[in-house]
Amino acid sequence: MGVLCDTQIRELVGIEPFNESQKRAGRISYGVSSYGYDVRVGRVFKIFTPTAPSGGQAVVDPKRFDEDLFVTVDLNQTGRDHVIIPPNSFALAETVEIMHIPRDVLAICVGKSTYARCGIIVNVTPLEPEWRGKVTLEISNTTPLPAKIYAGEGIAQMLFLKADRTCAVSYADKGGKYQDQAGLTLPRVD
Repeated sequence: MGVLCDTQIRELVGIEPFNESQKRAGRISYGVSSYGYDVRVGRVFKIFTPTAPSGGQAVVDPKRFDEDLFVTVDLNQTGRDHVIIPPNSFALAETVEIMHIPRDVLAICVGKSTYARCGIIVNVTPLEPEWRGKVTLEISNTTPLPAKIYAGEGIAQMLFLKADRTCAVSYADKGGKYQDQAGLTLPRVD
């Protein structure tokens, strides 16, 4: 297995819209890099609320996830260019880009250093071979202070690992539950 370089990413991985790497004054970088692709965060966020909607103790249960644990912030409706994640809190967001991972490629997401140096951690589980859709991003504010996340700017880098041979069973073959997600997708157990 090896890491794809910039020209291989252009040729092999489907990314729409695709952006070249370039300096953008006053913006957090995005686009193709030497051995990856920096994705942008979209304009819709789901931010955890500090209390349960019923006023009791909130419990996060991945098997019975309660969407009421989130407040939805759609920056298209607010006119702002950023969202605030409360201290020691968590948000979900979506990428601007739609990804199409080839059958012989695995994508791994890592956070960008600009946010990491501010205590903002981005997590995405690996994108398996033949996974398609907008990526749901998990963003954690590990600091005791509110944190700004800027929509339309770089948030994380995808690293693409090309296998020596194609996989026997891809995500598409399995009919993965997050296949072809059109945007931010909450956890579900099928």
